[in-house]
Order: sequence, then C-alpha cells, then structure tokens
Amino acid sequence: MRTDHAKRRLSRAIAAAACAAALSLPAQAASVPESNDPIVLAINEWTGQHVTTHIAGEILKRMGYNVEFVTASYTPQFAAIEAGDIAAALEIWEGTGSGEIFDKAVASGKAEDLGDLGLKEHQSFWYPLYVKELCSGLPDWKALNDCAEIFATPETAPKGRLVDFPLEWGGHNQDRLDALGINFVAVPAGSEGAIVTEIKSAVARKAPVLAMFWTPHWLFSEMEGEFVALPAYDDRCYEDASWGLNPDKTYDCDWDRGWIKKLAWAGLKDKWPAAHSMLKNLTIDNETQIDLIHAIDVDGKPVEEVTKAWVDANEAVWKPWTE
Repeated sequence: MRTDHAKRRLSRAIAAAACAAALSLPAQAASVPESNDPIVLAINEWTGQHVTTHIAGEILKRMGYNVEFVTASYTPQFAAIEAGDIAAALEIWEGTGSGEIFDKAVASGKAEDLGDLGLKEHQSFWYPLYVKELCSGLPDWKALNDCAEIFATPETAPKGRLVDFPLEWGGHNQDRLDALGINFVAVPAGSEGAIVTEIKSAVARKAPVLAMFWTPHWLFSEMEGEFVALPAYDDRCYEDASWGLNPDKTYDCDWDRGWIKKLAWAGLKDKWPAAHSMLKNLTIDNETQIDLIHAIDVDGKPVEEVTKAWVDANEAVWKPWTE
C-alpha cells in the first residue's frame, strides 16, 4: 500500500516537473508545429537557389514542420506567393530585374520582405580569360564591336552572340546591348546548365564565348575569366533615356550590385510563427554556397545529401536561427 502511494506521489511529481518545464519553454518552441499543413518552398532554376532552399527545408523539418518543395518559374512565383500557394522563395536577386516585382508584391500587403539572404552578387557579361588574346581591348566593353564576328554563330552572324539568361529569369540584355551600341544578339539559354555547357564546350575548344553569368557559382573555382567593364551603374540610366550614353535609350550602363532577399506569403507569420522567425534569420555566404554547389554540380552528389550533411555539421550555425 505504501509502495503504491509512493508511486502515485512520484508520478505526480514527475508530471508536475514536466508541466513546469513546458511552461518555462518559450511559447514558440512549445507549440511547434503550429499547423501540420505543409510549408511550401519554391525551387527555382539554379543550383545555388536549391542549396539555400533545401538547407531551410531541412532545418524546418528538424523543427517538426511538414515541408514541401515545388518547382516554380522565377517570375510567376511572385503571384503564387501573394496567393499563399507558395509560403516562401528564398533567393530573389534584385539585379535580375526583379526589384520592381518584389516591391510591388510587398506593397500589396500579400507578401513580406524577410530580409537579406547574405549572398554578395556580381552578374554581367563574362568570358574565359583566354578570350582576351582573341579580342584585344577587353575587358573594355567598346572592344566587343571590333570582335563581334568571332563571337558570331549561324543564327546571329554577322553579329556576335551573347549566351543570355533563360527568358523566365527576366532581364533586359538585348535592350542593354542595343543601348550601348554593342553589335551582339542576346540568345536565351534554356537553363543554368545550358549556360554552363556552352561555356565548358567553348573552353575545351579555346573558342570565343560571351555569356551572361554570375557569382556565387562553382564555375569560378574551375576556370579563370573576367566580367566585361561596362559604363558605371547609375539609377538614371534605367529611368531617364536622355541622361545616358545613347539618347532615347535606357539600360546603357552596368547592373546595380543589388540585394539578394527572401520573400514570404504574408500569412506565414501568423500560421507558422516559429518557421517565419527561422526564415527571417536564415543567412548563407558566398563561400558556403559555392562549396555546396560544387559538390552537387561537379561531384554529382544529390542536393538533399549535400544540404543534410551541411545541416548535420553546422548545428552551432543554424540552431540560433530557431530560437
């Protein structure tokens, strides 16, 4: 009898201690997941974005959330986020021409700016270093006209070819070429992989190639190259045709070295507040992303394996994002 009574007292004590411990936890931690509905994260067209998004998804899963990845074209995803069909897109580049769309989405009240991702971008016209021997005067943009024919293909001759971003990424490269009077045609590639294939094929043959490209990217760890030196960026060259080098034209200057941000459905913070807090805190730097992209695109490892290994090895980095 005494034994039963002691057991009941011990059980009550354990229950009371557990209750006190639960009450001492932050409300956010005690209630995760706030909803079992899947948090839908957008997967865009380039590997770096896959890295960022899968790291975020893996952390959310460890917090107890149901996560779903959905392939989304870059520009249409903004409408899907405003509609709540996608919870977040985690790598929006201002320099792709998305700044205005991003601002409109946030101004609508249906989407939220989750802040800077931490990447430092540079994008412009790029060529392998040996191309300078074939086109003297580079990296000055004015040299391109003197060499346009060596960059020509049957579809662009006698004009040179710029291997451009995929159409769905947005951008105004043909406008920029025309405004600067560069005798090239912007030919959109089908994907990030198609741009890389064009560059690697040209490098293998030591052939001239000019491509719209960006960093961070693993390609820069494997080959030397340079960005074309375009006229310095100024807001007016995007807004005031009478100001720039070519009257009646805009886009006659370099890109702004803009932000890379995260965008979320406005309802995220109310439906999944702990997830919302984590995604706001999420950051990644160029070096980390380049290493992980290389493991995927060059070493052939699955993105899920690479990002899970990073999360396993870097709890001290990401755990504070969840607190």
